Amino acid sequence: MTTHKLLLLPGDGIGIETMAEVERLIAFFNKKSSKNKFETESDLVGGSAYDKHGVAVTDTCVAKAKASDAVIFGAVGGPQWDKVPYAVRPEAGLLRLRKDLDLFANLRPAICYPALADASSLKRELVEGLDIMIVRELTGGVYFGEPKEIVTLEDGQKRAVDTQLYTTREIERIAKVAFDLARKRSNKVHSAEKRNVMKTGVLWNEVVTATHKSYAPDVELQHILADNCAMQLVRNPKQFDVIVTDNLFGDVLSDEAAMATGSLGMLPSASLGAADEKTGKRMALYEPVHGSAPDIAGKGLANPIATIASFGMALRYSCAMTAEADLIDKAIAGVLADGLRTGDIMQPGMQKVGTSEMGSAILAKLENLAA
Repeated sequence: MTTHKLLLLPGDGIGIETMAEVERLIAFFNKKSSKNKFETESDLVGGSAYDKHGVAVTDTCVAKAKASDAVIFGAVGGPQWDKVPYAVRPEAGLLRLRKDLDLFANLRPAICYPALADASSLKRELVEGLDIMIVRELTGGVYFGEPKEIVTLEDGQKRAVDTQLYTTREIERIAKVAFDLARKRSNKVHSAEKRNVMKTGVLWNEVVTATHKSYAPDVELQHILADNCAMQLVRNPKQFDVIVTDNLFGDVLSDEAAMATGSLGMLPSASLGAADEKTGKRMALYEPVHGSAPDIAGKGLANPIATIASFGMALRYSCAMTAEADLIDKAIAGVLADGLRTGDIMQPGMQKVGTSEMGSAILAKLENLAA
């Protein structure tokens, strides 16, 4: 039997409620499987960690994350922490985990389930069958570049500086992740940057081109300016398969692609580190795309599908449990096809349910599929 160590970090807001539904699925697989077992541990992150420890994530928690096979993350933040110091704001906990675990590759799938094609703000024919994977570089670029500061000038004005910085190695390794993923999908990669106005875009284009030539000449590569990519995601999203881009543009483009599917509450993500040379294992953190949604937190209204699907990605990429991951995907699709909807994806004629009801329905569907 293979034992998988999972660190559960519910965080703040609805993260606590949606993580509870993941724990029910973990219990199901522990009971059902004779080949795989999960050992779980929980800790604080974000605002809850700040309230107890004065920091958004403790050294102890980071050490637990490094020792785990995968981290399952909920959400962080809320208005009660708006005025805490910048360095210890709830989001700093997630940023530190990404940086300390060197989780450089953020995988953001944008999948439109058939039952939700009409929930998108785009026409059904544009999104029905949509399946895009956005590969976002996660530990470099403008979010981490130095200097990063606000200074007061001699005349009393203030000047803010954020530094966009990339190296050949950072670009090369994220490009390889994108090419590897494309080989398992439709064998096509779009690389998005702004080489027309940014030096980092020029280098990005050069390195991705060179990496394609030496590492993946069998994969189709197209370069696209990031602003044009944003437009094309609204105009004709199904032209894309894998999109690889930097940290800033990836943040924007992945949210845009997500909304084409109908709701941020539906979509998971994976953040992966480099493969260990001996074992091939990667540091990994899995999290829903949505935030902590403090306006509905504690009310049992949150959509747990993105967190459940994030656990599914953990099974696929960290636990080598592809069949079980496929079952979770089928269970989610089946429940949606049955007409169950949380408030964020509610449609006329459908049955509105809360967090635990949606989790129970997915679990019941999973039990039937696994029988």
